[in-house]
Amino acid sequence: MSALVARGVTRGFDHPDGRIEVLRGVDLAVAAAEVVTVSGRSGSGKSALFAVLCGFDKPDAGTVEVCGAPLPAVPPWSDCGVLPQALGLAQELTLAENVALPLRLSGRRAEVADRVGELLAELGIAALADRYPQEVSYGQQQRAALARAVSARPAVLLADEPTAHLDHDSVAVVLGLLRRTAGEGTAVLVATHHDAVHRIADRELALAEGRIAAV
Repeated sequence: MSALVARGVTRGFDHPDGRIEVLRGVDLAVAAAEVVTVSGRSGSGKSALFAVLCGFDKPDAGTVEVCGAPLPAVPPWSDCGVLPQALGLAQELTLAENVALPLRLSGRRAEVADRVGELLAELGIAALADRYPQEVSYGQQQRAALARAVSARPAVLLADEPTAHLDHDSVAVVLGLLRRTAGEGTAVLVATHHDAVHRIADRELALAEGRIAAV
């Protein structure tokens, strides 16, 4: 069974020149333990699609299911881990506290110390654990946001351009974490323009004119 399924998803936005239809009946499915990438030119609707798939936005029509159930308005991190382009780290929390947040919200406090330490070390930012987001670089914030997204071992991971602000070595580390996360059973969907990300994927999709097609 696919962990993430979208059927007939449409989404449009009003504009002074008329309504713009960004998503036009998108169908996709991502299985557990699978890495799937989505490419498309800037403005093609990748971020709009991801916003619908993770519950940040509602489609005009169509459905989204996670593990066979309709996506709730606010899905728990254990169902859907999200790395948005805007990152959304809580500025009043340290990097370690941000990464721990999904575990604390799900009542899994006993896992916090080991899991947070493991992820920060793997992503090369363990020395920054007690710093606040505004005290580190954007690339370091991005790695912390990825750690937060996977900390609760979600059924689905949605990562929007996870390598956009990283150097070569950091990209390799992130790719390793994405593959390991899939290996633990998570369905991983990544929006990317980066060839290295496509190379670790099981399948590649492209979004064009509001529709998804295999590459």
